[in-house]
Amino acid sequence: MTLPTTHVSFPAGAVTGESTVLAVHPLDGGRHAVVTAATPFHPLDHTWPDQPADLGTLTVDGTDLAVVDCLTGAVGPEGGELLVGADIPVRRGDEEWSWLVLHVLAADPGEVVGRNAVLTVDAGRRAALSASHSGCHLLALALNEALAPRWRKDPGRSDAFGRPDFDSLAMASSVMDTEASTDTYRLGKSLRKKGFTVEATEEYPALAEALPALTEAVNRRLAAWVAADAPVRIDVPGPELTARRQWHCELPEGGAQIACGGTHLHHLGELTGLRTELLLSEDGSELVAVTRPKRA
Repeated sequence: MTLPTTHVSFPAGAVTGESTVLAVHPLDGGRHAVVTAATPFHPLDHTWPDQPADLGTLTVDGTDLAVVDCLTGAVGPEGGELLVGADIPVRRGDEEWSWLVLHVLAADPGEVVGRNAVLTVDAGRRAALSASHSGCHLLALALNEALAPRWRKDPGRSDAFGRPDFDSLAMASSVMDTEASTDTYRLGKSLRKKGFTVEATEEYPALAEALPALTEAVNRRLAAWVAADAPVRIDVPGPELTARRQWHCELPEGGAQIACGGTHLHHLGELTGLRTELLLSEDGSELVAVTRPKRA
């Protein structure tokens, strides 16, 4: 099997499109994956599966086919078997591979290869996921600011505003759904060696004791950014699924950029609020941030 890397329009916010069906691939459980040349659907990323897949419909010759999942597929440089999700042995973007958006159907769609498909994303679900994803990035910047005084030395990695990038350095996992994003950070030896202080010092209380004040500071910053109605865009070098995209937000402090392959708001005024809750695990080894956007 040799197929070109799928072109995607979701970075610009598209939720509809039309394209030719290139292939149909059987999956486990009687499901089938439909590959089109282009799509507005955002698939689950097999390398960093933070944002869930878009759902929706494919319409071929007037027949609506429910898209019950959307996955990343890949074909190696020698062609051959289509690999799906966790079975892909390389990170997304390997230029020798073809990278495909797989629209998963519950059953065989029949003879649809070569026909035109109308692709329609569940716009309400997309909007909710986009709000959670934008909130996740804003939380990262606000948390970096609040925790900046707890670094004893420069860890060697800074965010868009020049602050130590706690979010990147400590990140264990990031998961979002239609209600919130949940970011988990490791507070282990590696982070402490880089200079982060968890214990109490002469200047600062222990992180556990400081959480209420830190949470208040982060939420105050998030509220100010939402009130500023900052514009958001995704910088895209090309239409391919593998293009290295960047989230960009024009905050009052200046433009902020974070590498990102997901979907986002167009401006922060689409929210009426954004708040996070900071929690420590029972053994103190992890910090968890649950960030909930409220949409207008």
